Amino acid sequence: MTLLPVPTTAIIVVAAGSGTRLGADAPKAFVGIDEHSVLRHALKGVFAAAPAQVIVVAPAGHEGVAETELREAAGDRGELCRVVVGGDTRQQSVAAGLAALWGDITTVLVHDAARALTPAAQINAIASAVTADFGVIPALTVIDTLKRVDADAVVAAVDRSELAAAQTPQGFPRALLEAAYDSARASGVEYTDDAALFAAAGFQVRHIEGAASAFKITIPADLERARHLIAGPVAAGPIIPHVGIGTDVHAFGGDGNLWLAGLEWPGEPVLSGHSDGDVVAHAIVDALLGAAGLGDIGQHFGTAHPEYAGAHGDVFLARTREILLEAGFTIANVSVQFQGNRPRFSGRRAEAEQVLRAALGGAHVAISATTTDGLGFTGRGEGIAATAVALVYPIR
Repeated sequence: MTLLPVPTTAIIVVAAGSGTRLGADAPKAFVGIDEHSVLRHALKGVFAAAPAQVIVVAPAGHEGVAETELREAAGDRGELCRVVVGGDTRQQSVAAGLAALWGDITTVLVHDAARALTPAAQINAIASAVTADFGVIPALTVIDTLKRVDADAVVAAVDRSELAAAQTPQGFPRALLEAAYDSARASGVEYTDDAALFAAAGFQVRHIEGAASAFKITIPADLERARHLIAGPVAAGPIIPHVGIGTDVHAFGGDGNLWLAGLEWPGEPVLSGHSDGDVVAHAIVDALLGAAGLGDIGQHFGTAHPEYAGAHGDVFLARTREILLEAGFTIANVSVQFQGNRPRFSGRRAEAEQVLRAALGGAHVAISATTTDGLGFTGRGEGIAATAVALVYPIR
C-alpha cells in the first residue's frame, strides 16, 4: 500500500443537484454520458490533477452510488476520499463539504460535478493561483452580443467587455471561505456561486482563463455535446466532407461606417441590414450552415433574434462555429468572393483573412474581390454581393 502525503488542498465536488432541466429520472450527477456517469467523468479530471482531499457531496439516498463512483475513480488515492450528504440548496451542500475538511487543508476548491469534462490542467491552475488573500475562478470571455430584455422587448445593449462566463472549480483560502460561509449563514442570503458569496463577505476574487470543455451539463443538448466529445474519432469508414454554398447581397444605405469581411472601412458607403450588413461574413455563415445541414442565417440570426441587431460579422461567425461544433462538425476551409466597385480590398486582404480566421477558430479562410465591369447593380455601385463556399467535416 502506498502512503500518500497529507495534502493541503481539498476539492469539494458538488453532486447533489436534482437535474430537473435535464429531464432525467435520476439526479444529474448519476446520469450516464457513456458507460460512466457525469460524476465519474468529473472525478476522472479531479484524480488526474495533483493529489487533494476529495469530498463528494451527494443527494440523500444516493450516498452508496456516489461512494462506489468515488472509490472506482480514485484508484490508489482512495484514502483521500469521502462522501457526505448535501442539503436542500447548493450553498448548504458546499457547507456540508466544508464541515468534512481535514485540519491540514488550507486551500479549498469547489467544483460542480456537472462540469464533467473539466481538464485536470484547469484544476491544477486554480489550486496554484489561490493565495491567502484572494480567491480565483476560471472564466471564459463572452463572445456573443448581449442584450438586456424585459419580457419579449429588447431594452438595451450590455457591454460584454466587462463580462466573463464563470466556471469551476473555484478556489479559495480555507479560512476566508469559512468566514464567508458564516457570514452568508447569518444573513440568510443564497448566492448563485461561491465566488459571489466570497465577494459579498468583502474578500477579493480574481480570474484566470477557463476551458471550453468545462461547460456545464444542464439541458439535454449539453449531455449530447458531452457524449459526442467523449466518443471521439470513429475509426471505421472514410470521413466524407460536406460542402455548402452561401450568398448575400446588401444595398448601400444607412449611417456609420462600412463593415466588410470583418473590418471597418471608414469613409466608405455603408451597407444596410439587420446587423452590420457585412455580406462577406454573412455569405460564409450561410455556406457553413448549409454544409452542415443546419438551416440558414435567417433561421439563426434573423429579425426573430433581436439580440443580433447591429452585431458585427465576427460575432455571427463565432456563434456559427459553436453551432457546428454542437452538431458535430469542424470547419476545414472557406473561400469567399465579393463583387463590388469599392472598397479597394487588396491592401487589407491579409488583415481581413486573419480576422475571419480567428472568428472561425483558426480555420483557413481565403477572400477575393472582383468587379463586374459595370454590369448589374454591383456594377452600377448600388451595393455589394458575396458568394462563399465552405468545406466541413463531421467530427469522428
